[in-house]
Amino acid sequence: MALREKVEIEEQDTTEEAAPSAKADAAPGAEDSVAVYLRDIGVIPLLTAAEEVELAKSIELGKEAGKRLDEDVVPAERKLIVQQAEKGQQARRKMIESNLRLVVSIARRYSGRGLPLSDLIEEGNLGLMRATEKFDHTRGFRFSTYATWWIRQAVTRALASQSRVVRLPVHVSDLISQVSRVTVTLSQELGREPTSEEIAREVDLQPARVREIVKAAQQPVSLEQPYSDGGEGSIADLIEDTSEAQPQDQVSRELLRETVHSALGSLTDREQRVLALRYGLAGDHVYTLEEVGKRLGVTRERIRQIEKEALRKLRQPDYSETLRAFLV
Repeated sequence: MALREKVEIEEQDTTEEAAPSAKADAAPGAEDSVAVYLRDIGVIPLLTAAEEVELAKSIELGKEAGKRLDEDVVPAERKLIVQQAEKGQQARRKMIESNLRLVVSIARRYSGRGLPLSDLIEEGNLGLMRATEKFDHTRGFRFSTYATWWIRQAVTRALASQSRVVRLPVHVSDLISQVSRVTVTLSQELGREPTSEEIAREVDLQPARVREIVKAAQQPVSLEQPYSDGGEGSIADLIEDTSEAQPQDQVSRELLRETVHSALGSLTDREQRVLALRYGLAGDHVYTLEEVGKRLGVTRERIRQIEKEALRKLRQPDYSETLRAFLV
């Protein structure tokens, strides 16, 4: 077997092993397959920041070595090239396996929206693999922060294309997400539901188009509808009990906190304090514009201006991509 062929086969094997399937069949009477999957990946240790950097470097060197496999070089040099390519694949596998729990954490937030949790995990794993290929350790972000964006994108796009009775184009689903985010932001700024005209100005669309997007986002469904062909269990059974703290929520909160604190470094002390109070970053309580104004001794309108300016800074390309990953 040619060396090139050998390495390609090993790469395929590594890819398959790196993201163990959440759909593995469980024997009759055994634990739920997803529970078994979670138990298996739960023993994989998480990576430190230094370990992520070293793995990222090995992955990059491995990709460079892979490009040289067809070169006409002396046997000794070819052996080194093959070893480097294999080392890169091993690093890629470790990076993926060590972040499989992050995929589950994110996938669970979308459970009950049209696809089984196992399918959401599978889609999220594809996003994780993509993140591993694209990660640039020189940017200073933790891998988990970067990967979250790719995982969420993979999961939400799968939902958009597979879970609706009436399928929506991906670009329409993206517009729905954009309009939803702006609606939440404006609601907090205005203290009321924004009008179509107000939303349209923020997203650079016509008001009529905004109303179409809002209508397209509506998908009423009975909570008693079975979520599987077998008819066992309803959609209501899949709704998360938000009255109890979930372990996966802590993972996402920590990732968000890490990302936000990194981005907040670009703001003034007053802007940081305003956002901390308005979005609950200083605790669980979220303060209104008026409450923040009283605490800081300025008017409600002034707080709104400070918040708007701070959010404008955070929309800069360096921060917006990673922060957008946490907005649903």
